[in-house]
This record gives sequence, C-alpha cells and structure tokens, in this order.
Amino acid sequence: MTVPGRRSSTFSRLLRHGFTDPSGAERLLDLPELTALRDDSVLLDALGATADPDLALRGLVRLVEAQPDEERQTLTSTLLSAKPFRDRLLGVLGASEALADHLARHPRDWQALVTYEAVDLNPGVAEFEQGLAEATDPVSLRVAYRRCLLAIAARDVCGTAEVAQTAAELADLATATLRAALAIARAAAPADAAHCRLAVIAMGKCGGHELNYVSDVDVIFVAEPVDGADEGKAMQAATRLASHLMRICSETTVEGTIWPVDANLRPEGRNGPLVRTLSSHLAYYQRWAKTWEFQALLKARAVAGDPELGGEYIDAVSPLVWQAAERENFVPDVQKMRRRVVDNIPAAQVDRELKLGPGGLRDVEFAVQLLQLVHGRGDATLHSGKTLDALKALAAGGYVGRADAAQLDEAYRFLRAMEHRIQLYRLRRTHLVPEGETDLRRLGRSLGLRTDPVAELNKEWKRHASVVRRLHEKLFYRPLLDAVAQLTPGESRLSSKAAGQRLEALGYADPAAALRHLEALASGVTRKAAIQRTLLPVLLGWFADSADPDAGLLGFRKVSDALGKTPWYLRLLRDEGAAAENLARVLSAGRLAPDLLLRAPEAVAILGDPEGLKPRGRDHLEQEILAAVGRADGAEQAVAAARGVRRRELFRTAAADLIGSYGTEDSPRELDPGALVDRVGLALTDLNAATISGAVRAAVREGWGDTLPTRFAVIGMGRFGGHELGYGSDADVLFVHEPREGVDEQEAARAANQIVTEIRRLLQVPTADPPLLIDADLRPEGKRGPMVRTLKSYAAYYHRWSLAWEAQALLRAETMAGDRELGKQFIELIDPLRYPAEGLGEDAVREIRRLKARMETERLPRGADPTLHTKLGRGGLSDVEWTVQLFQMQHGWAEPGLRTTRTREALAAAHSAGLVATEEAETLDEAWLLATRVRNAVMLVRGRPGDTFPSDGRELAAVGRYLGYGPGRVGEMVDDYRRITRRARAVVEDLFYGA
Repeated sequence: MTVPGRRSSTFSRLLRHGFTDPSGAERLLDLPELTALRDDSVLLDALGATADPDLALRGLVRLVEAQPDEERQTLTSTLLSAKPFRDRLLGVLGASEALADHLARHPRDWQALVTYEAVDLNPGVAEFEQGLAEATDPVSLRVAYRRCLLAIAARDVCGTAEVAQTAAELADLATATLRAALAIARAAAPADAAHCRLAVIAMGKCGGHELNYVSDVDVIFVAEPVDGADEGKAMQAATRLASHLMRICSETTVEGTIWPVDANLRPEGRNGPLVRTLSSHLAYYQRWAKTWEFQALLKARAVAGDPELGGEYIDAVSPLVWQAAERENFVPDVQKMRRRVVDNIPAAQVDRELKLGPGGLRDVEFAVQLLQLVHGRGDATLHSGKTLDALKALAAGGYVGRADAAQLDEAYRFLRAMEHRIQLYRLRRTHLVPEGETDLRRLGRSLGLRTDPVAELNKEWKRHASVVRRLHEKLFYRPLLDAVAQLTPGESRLSSKAAGQRLEALGYADPAAALRHLEALASGVTRKAAIQRTLLPVLLGWFADSADPDAGLLGFRKVSDALGKTPWYLRLLRDEGAAAENLARVLSAGRLAPDLLLRAPEAVAILGDPEGLKPRGRDHLEQEILAAVGRADGAEQAVAAARGVRRRELFRTAAADLIGSYGTEDSPRELDPGALVDRVGLALTDLNAATISGAVRAAVREGWGDTLPTRFAVIGMGRFGGHELGYGSDADVLFVHEPREGVDEQEAARAANQIVTEIRRLLQVPTADPPLLIDADLRPEGKRGPMVRTLKSYAAYYHRWSLAWEAQALLRAETMAGDRELGKQFIELIDPLRYPAEGLGEDAVREIRRLKARMETERLPRGADPTLHTKLGRGGLSDVEWTVQLFQMQHGWAEPGLRTTRTREALAAAHSAGLVATEEAETLDEAWLLATRVRNAVMLVRGRPGDTFPSDGRELAAVGRYLGYGPGRVGEMVDDYRRITRRARAVVEDLFYGA
C-alpha cells in the first residue's frame, strides 16, 4: 500500500527508466489488458531502453487492446519470452508514432518482427518482393509496404543495421515497391503492356542505394515499342503505364500514401515527355543536357520493368556522365552548383535545416559528386552511386585526404541517422530538426545519447555540422597542396595530371601555373610555408568562387613574396578571420585593387582592421596630406607623399566596394546599389580634393614660401563637383584667382598660372602611384582660353559670351581646394547663371535639346552599341543627367532642393517638388546607378576605364559578379541592362524632349 503523500515504488522505477510521465505510465500499466505484463521487470527495462518509453508504452497498450482475444495471450507471452522480438517491437513503438498507428490498424502485423533468421538481418530486393507479393491494389500495397518497413525500422532502432545499410534496405524496398506498382498497372492495362517495353530508372537517393524513410523517389522512364508495334502508340501506352505507376505509389488512400514518385529529373524536366525512347534520351543528353543533369545521372540505376532495356540505358548514359568534365560550360556550371542554394529556406529554418543548411548533408553529397565528375573520367573506381562508398574510393585514390574522408564519413553517418529518426517518428518528409523538448529528447535517446539527451544531441549535431562546413572547401584543395608538397607521410598523392584536372574544373585557366604558385607557397619548413599551407585550402576556395581564380592566386603569391617575412602579415592572415577572405576577394575580383596593393603591399593591413574599410573624411585626409607635405623636402617629394596617401585610400575604397559587392561569409553583400555608388563617389571626391590641396600647398611653398601673391581656388566640375567620381574619372576643374592687395595684376596672373602648371605636373609625374589627371577643358573658351582667370574676368565672360552648355556645366561647380572664401565668391557669381530667375526661356530649352541630340549622333564612338554604352548610350548617364539638369535650370530658382551639384539629390528634389512622378524618378535613378556601377566595375576589372561592357568573357563574368550576377549569368546581366536603360530612355523622351 502506498502511504499518502509519498510516491509509489513503481513511480520511482518509471522515473529511473526514463519515463517523463510516470503517473500516466502507472495508469496504463494498471489496465487489465496489461495484467500479464505489469509486474515483469524485464519489460520495464526494455521500455526504458527505447527512445521514448512513454510513447512505447502507449503504443504497446494500443496494440494489445487491438488484438483479437485469441491473439492477445500469444503476443504477451512472446513479448516476455523472446528478447529479440521484445527489443524490436518496443524499439519501433518508442521511435515511431506512425508505425504504432499501423500496428493498431493491422494488429497481426507484429508477427513480422518475430522471425529472426539470418536473412532477416540482410534482406534484399528478393525478400521485399516476397513481402509485397500478395498486394494486388494500391491499398494492399501500402499495408504490405509498411509491414516490410516495420522490419527495417526494427533493425535500425535496435542497432542491428547501421545507417548505410538501413538506407540501402529502404532503397531495395522502394525497388520492390516500384516493381509491384508496375505489375498492378500492367494488370490493369494488359493491352498497353503488350505494346511496349518499359524500364524504370531510379535516380537520386533511391538510385544511389541511400534512401530516407520518407523521400520523393526520383525516376526516369525509358520505353521502346515491342517488335512490330507503332512507336507513337507504344509511347502512349508506356506513358499511361508510367502515369498509373506514379499514381499507385503517390495517391492518398484509406491507408495513406507510400511516397511521391518524381519524374522531374527527366530530359526537359516537367516540360518534357514523361516517357522517351532510348535514342531520344541520348539525343537530348548529347546535345542539350546541363552539367547538373550528368551529376544526377551519377546515381542512375535500372530498378523495374524491362531489365534488358534498363541495362541498355545505363550502358548508354554512363560514358556521358564521365565525359561531363570535358564540356565547354563545365566550369561555370560547377561554380554555380558550388554556391549552395539556401535562398529558398525561410530564414527562421536555416539553423534547423539538416539537409540544405550550412554544414548539412547536401554539402557532403555535392562535394563527393563533384570530385567524382572531375576524376571519374580517368578512374573507374570512383563510379559509385553511394556517397560513402564514393568517399572511401576518393580517399583510397588520393583525391581526398584520408583523415578528412574519415571525419566526413563519421559526420555524414551521424547526420543521416538524425534524418532517419526525425522522419521515422511520423513518417513525414522533413529535414528540419524539431524544436520541442520532447521531440529533441526522443531524437537524442534514439541516437544513444542518454545522460542529457537534448544537450548532447545539440552538441554532437553542431560538432558534425562544423566538421562538414570546415571540410567542405578543404576537401577540394588540401590534396592539391599534397600534390606539390608532401604534407602527410603515407598519404596517397594526386598526380600532377589529376591536380591539373581539378584546378581546371574549379575555374583555373592555367592549371600548370597555378600548381607552380602552390608549390612556391606551400613547400618548405618555414613558419611562412606552414601558415600558408593552413590558409591555402580556404583561400583557393574563395579564389575559385570568383571570375578569375588565376589572378587571385598569382596576386596572393606576389603579396606573400613581398610581405612573407613580415611577422605582422602572417599573424594578420592567421588570426584575423576576415582579413584572409577580404584579401582573397580583392585579389581575384579584377586588376585595379591588386595593382594598387602590390605597389605598397603593407596596405593589406587595412583588410584586417574592422574599421579599416570605412572611408576617411576630407578633413582627416587633408590633415594627413598637409602634414606630410610640411615634412617633405621639396615639392616633388611632398606631392609624392600626397599621392602615396591617395593610392592607399584608392585601395581602401576599391577594397570596401568589392567586399561590399561580393559579400563575405560573415557579412552579406550590400543590396542597395545606391549606397555603394554614393560611398565610392564621395570617397573618391574627398580623396582627390585633399590630394589637390596638398599639391597646391607644395607648389606654393616651393615657389613663394608661405604666401602666394594671389588668392587661389580650385573649383570642382563635372563628376568631381558632383561627388560622383568613378575609379577612372579625371578631375574636371576651373581655376580662379584674385590678386592680393597691392600686388600687380600681371604678377598675380603669372603666379596663378605657374601654380596651375606646377600642380598639374606634380600630380602626373611618372611614379609607382597612379596619376591624378587634371582636366580644365570646361573653362571659358575651352582649350583656347586662359587656364586661370580672376573673378572679374569670369564675370565679364559669363555676362557677355557664355553659351547654354556652359551654364549647364556650372550646375556641378563646387569649391574643392585653395582659398575657401574666394571659392564661395565664385559660386555666388555663377548662381544666377545656372539657376536663372524665372527659369529657362523656350530658345534656351530648344538649344539644350539640340545640343543633346547632336551629342548622341556625333560623340558616340564608331562601332559602339548604343544600347550598352554607359555614358552616351540609350538611357545611360548622359540621358539621365541632362534630364535632371534641365529641371535644375528651369526650376532651381524656385525650388531650393534643386540647387545641388549631385544628380541623385537633384532627382529626389524634382520628385519631391512634383516635377517627376514616382515611377519615372525610380526608373531614372535605377538606370543611372546601374550605368555608374558598370563603369566602376569595368575599371576595377580591367584596370583601365571603359564606357561599355568588356568583350573578353572572363572580364565580362567579373563585371557580372561585381553586379551580383552569379556564374553563367552574364547574358541575364546584359539583358537586364538593356531593359532598365530602355525604360529610362522612354522617360527621357517624355521629360527631356517633351515627346
């Protein structure tokens, strides 16, 4: 008798055996149906050994209650006397609510778990076919299928079969099920069956002998007419049979469904015919198939229907699989495939995604399949559809390090076991790790984690996912280092040929040169070589993720040669995780940034500083440059110091732009192109203004000491004045001076002209640093006019002679260097000219339109595609800027917001003032940003300016990557550019030309 207020001994025992609801378990054990079992300690021990004792007990009660009276005694006695049966039955009941439901509906099916012969431990297709033999319709097929599934699940949860064997048994059961379904379909349509030979080819996990409990079964159907039959009619008959087979397996009945049969891996996917002849399949694969389709064919296996035809299909497509690496588009296809597709996973589920998430099953499977495609053309030992068998063969052949393969094997088995147990619970197709405490506890216990199941499960899961994530890239590149520098004694090495094939498959255009660079970087016993050997597997992956891996690797070697003996450099790359990835992105994205870096490699330190990529403001830059000028001996040394600062800041700006455009593992790419463009334009404008200020100070000090005989100012024009400079932009300027009190005007003019000549010379002296080109062609009278004028001279010219285009050009005028007060006076002088009172007259508007139309016809370079020229082409920079500037000149006098030198600010002000509709403003802004980014990209990629897309394929791909287009999407990029600028041109026609 239990004393009130105290727990019964049974309650305590139930707690010790892992029950989470011991009170409920006590009530169940007291049911009359369990009288024969209640007091048996062996039963309690067996329940406690299951994944979920509460679930197992509830399932057992339901099973016993469902038994006919004459069977109940047999079940209970067998349960008590036969340990293998007891472990198998309770193991299934404690792991799968769905199979407990099946046993409650079909109470005699427990007998499928009683036999324990040798063949029951390793069943194959024949045994499963025997188990399904009596099924004659979809309902009976489902019942028989789950009866067979009971035995597989029992071996799985009891540990009799390890995870790979369970997956193979599930694939064999699927094979037997497809055969049974085809037999049912044939029996229902004997005439169709008589007209054709139909073979079912398993793909995906079923074809690879590694199926889940609940998964789509991927198939391809191939058919041929029987002798004498019409091919068209035979294909129709085969299609009906195939469709019926799919419905038999997929449709929901009173017994539920089995699994969906998915034929979307067939040629042309769901748009193609369901069934094709063998010759039609081959014609498609030889002419149209993409790389991923050959990757899918790695796992193709004939499983049902006409065995001879199935064998012919496999024999015909297998050679094509192993030739895929020689296809023209293999490299860009591989680059696309290597970028894991997680975009479609809801953000809230990424961390719970077992298959597609970071460090998930797909990472292992993809890595193994890619290496099979690359090396299987010359090594038949790699021709396996099973992931783990292929991984073992890759290690044996030296294509993967043995230690790496062993770790991946362990991680893959654990993740697959998790996937199996998650799906087994309710027999639902899912790859999400559950969130509930009860579900996690059951999952952990089912994997043998009993002390603290939830904590241990999370720890083990994260550990294995981390291994996969770390080795996913290393898997490709570590053996390349072994090929050039024997790193691991006794390890099989990649041959030079195999290493070259792998590099070629990963996008390296010159594998031989790449191997030489690797050898130079990784060989030796120095600390530098050791650190680089650690870094290179990851760096090579980042290089391969770019449009020009060769350039990235070569650049890294050059930087390493320059800085390799510098302790801080090696420490930076080893300890600053972001620094190494940032360096890889910068070195492989084009020529400009690496050229800037290699002129002064110590700037690599910028990449490791969290604040290093942020642009320095003009005040900060001027202070640094003027201090350097003050310390220098002579003007040339002073301006050399200023240009050195400019080169460093150019690199900072370009690096930040590239990293923001590409993104890194820790920092996603910037999605707002406006933010990127504005940041670059402002940084370059501040930098050039500060550099010119330094040059002015140096020239004045060299010739006149502290004070010039005349006040002198530099006015920024064009993109310089508009804070919209690109990497390839000149600095458009006007020079203005005003003689100091008591100074002769001629002497002042002479001094001003000497200053202009000297700063232009100093900023263009050939050195290791890029020149800053000063362009004063927008001055009054253009190239024929004096280089520098007084305020009075400017006023006289503009009052009497200025043309409409000159007033328009002055919209961008802003003081950049020199005497600020003089610059302010100049701006006050030109404001009435650029923002005329009451706006422009009809004649002036007509003249501006005429000039624009003339420029479009005369200044576009011969042979240039007007739909792709970023400056003068349709909907390009000129179109947008002239439209905005026309609004500024017409309405700037009345709308203060239009009085700005910046195109985007003026466009936004025109929209706010109701002059431009929202959609039109967005269209113009989008086109202007895109054209600006294309120009910046061309300069970054080629190292020299250009106004149109590069013709070289690799350079074009690099421009695409900068703009956010992945591998193989350059056509889409060009189409998008044409579409966006075509829409902008339509707006320009309406707003500018008044069409």
